[in-house]
Amino acid sequence: MDGVDEERLVRLVAEGDRAAFEELYRRTSPWLAVRLRRRCADAQIVAEVMQETYLAVWRAAGAFAGASAGGSAVGWLWTIAARRLVDAFRRRAHHARPPVAVSAEAVVPAAEDEVLAATVGGDVGDALSRLAPELRDVLQAMVLDGLSVRETAALLGVPEGTVKTRARRARIAMRKALS
Repeated sequence: MDGVDEERLVRLVAEGDRAAFEELYRRTSPWLAVRLRRRCADAQIVAEVMQETYLAVWRAAGAFAGASAGGSAVGWLWTIAARRLVDAFRRRAHHARPPVAVSAEAVVPAAEDEVLAATVGGDVGDALSRLAPELRDVLQAMVLDGLSVRETAALLGVPEGTVKTRARRARIAMRKALS
């Protein structure tokens, strides 16, 4: 299965191929766990979200539209995981406050940031890198991950009004940097 891409693996999973599912998990779970841990410091929530995400992949692989709809298997997987993380925060909100997101300040740039910088290059990439971390996190969640204001608020552990304010400040800063 080494020569098979992730999109084909998802299609095989839709046909009930357990080996394809195991290969998809082997390829994507380390990356997905790191990305989730950057948004949630609670290891138990991350483990639950990982389990729920791959269960959803197994059950809903047939619904994956793929490149024909402009999507990728990894992007589809992240969308499922991000929504499961928001759901986990909502479930926990009834009992306690959502866990604090992991600090955006890191000694070494995260792989996700390096990929983002490589993908969004030039003036836009420079403008993004100069944004304050809290503004960049809101833009990332809302624009790149496609989350709503409510979902972004739950993900980042801040009020919805704060998300709206940060999104507005980020747009203004990006507009100013690109003009």
